[in-house]
Amino acid sequence: MLQSKNVNASATTLVSVVTRFFNRYAILFKIAGILVLILLLLIPLRMISSVLHDRLGRRNEAVTAITSIWGREQDIIGPVLIVPYRYSFKLLKEQASASGKTEKVEVLETGVAQACFLPARLDVSGDIKPSKLNRGIYDAVVYSGKLSLSGEFTPPDFKGLGIPEEDVMWDDAVLTLAIPDLRGVQETIFVDWGGSRLALRPGSKLRGFNSGVHARVPGARLASDSVAVKLDLNLNGSGGIRFAPLAGQTKIEITSPWPDPSFRGAFLPSDRKVGANGFTAVWRVSEYGRDFPQHWTDRDNMPGLTPQSASSSLFGVYFLSAVDSYRNVERAIKYGALFLVMVFAMFFLFELLSGLQIHPFQYSLVGAALCLFYLGLLSLSEFVRFGAAYIVSAALTSGLIWFYCVAALKSGGRALIVVGLLAATYAFLYVTLQSQDYSLLIGTAGLFAALAAVFFLTRKIDWYNRDPGRRVQELP
Repeated sequence: MLQSKNVNASATTLVSVVTRFFNRYAILFKIAGILVLILLLLIPLRMISSVLHDRLGRRNEAVTAITSIWGREQDIIGPVLIVPYRYSFKLLKEQASASGKTEKVEVLETGVAQACFLPARLDVSGDIKPSKLNRGIYDAVVYSGKLSLSGEFTPPDFKGLGIPEEDVMWDDAVLTLAIPDLRGVQETIFVDWGGSRLALRPGSKLRGFNSGVHARVPGARLASDSVAVKLDLNLNGSGGIRFAPLAGQTKIEITSPWPDPSFRGAFLPSDRKVGANGFTAVWRVSEYGRDFPQHWTDRDNMPGLTPQSASSSLFGVYFLSAVDSYRNVERAIKYGALFLVMVFAMFFLFELLSGLQIHPFQYSLVGAALCLFYLGLLSLSEFVRFGAAYIVSAALTSGLIWFYCVAALKSGGRALIVVGLLAATYAFLYVTLQSQDYSLLIGTAGLFAALAAVFFLTRKIDWYNRDPGRRVQELP
């Protein structure tokens, strides 16, 4: 009996000690619990982010399906003149001698190589008309372009390449143009070669480029005179169009009704006018802005025009949607933790300053509503503009939280304070998302302002005396 009383007394003492301990550090445990809850709520935010990437993948698949039929991004690389020539080389061959023994004999053989020449001048003028094609709820930016190319080839310098004139095979000269996706070419392409109208056939004769067109040209007159070349190209593509600066002096002029062009590549336009009704851009590029020469042979140690060297010098314009809603939603999700911290901090201050007791379950419900904002934003932005989707989702989330906080905080005024803070944070986030170049600066300034507000509201709180089980004795 005595032993049982001792056990009960020990248990009572232990419970009392634990109770005093939790009372002594009640605020600390409350803060720790809120932080753990925020970490747990990052899990649904991660799940929403996974849904976002899944939807983005489906969008990309739809765009790929559209562009694979209409035409992919197009690169115009050419025209290039290819003139074959004969060359001699020595080769060791095994032959049987009169004695029956096999011995190696040096034999002179003849091979055929290619000499490639780029135009001295190339002017391209184009009118590009973008449009949107849809597959389900997704759309892709495609375009139809009318390009006019005109240039001039000067007499090739075979002497500078170390090739005798008698070895040049003028009758097999070929003019070629590399185009990555010939499905975008809707009609036969004809080229005017010094007054001769020739049809270009499928197949790139330029080594390393698998797709393109070519035509055999009467090249003999090039031995003594320059030849002008002209061709018109009607081309379908998607995303953007780029050009390679192949001539000694290349000029590209593009006009389009698209109001939001993105100029990319190795060179920016020297002149451009962009307005609500479209744009006009002009590039002027010399041969000094590239890594390949004006002429070369496929027997040179240094390679000429290759896919790698062409890719590094391409330039042009992309026709992209002004707002990518998926990218904006992804950026918004990154601020999810900030929303949770801001609202939960407001709840915690209400507990401190007004004596309310808010249960962790109530924190969780409000946190779930905050997470639901991003799912609503993602789903709505697939059907309406991002700005409208943002306003509707923010309004629904704020209204839901206000309705719950009226009861949870036992005051309509307090609920309005929470919703006002939430609305200000949503407005701040929207401005940050729209200001891509200054988003870091705006975000940092907003965090400083939020921290300053917390400093102001809590500057006079005696945190030790806020714990019900702890009191600080004043020194005598």
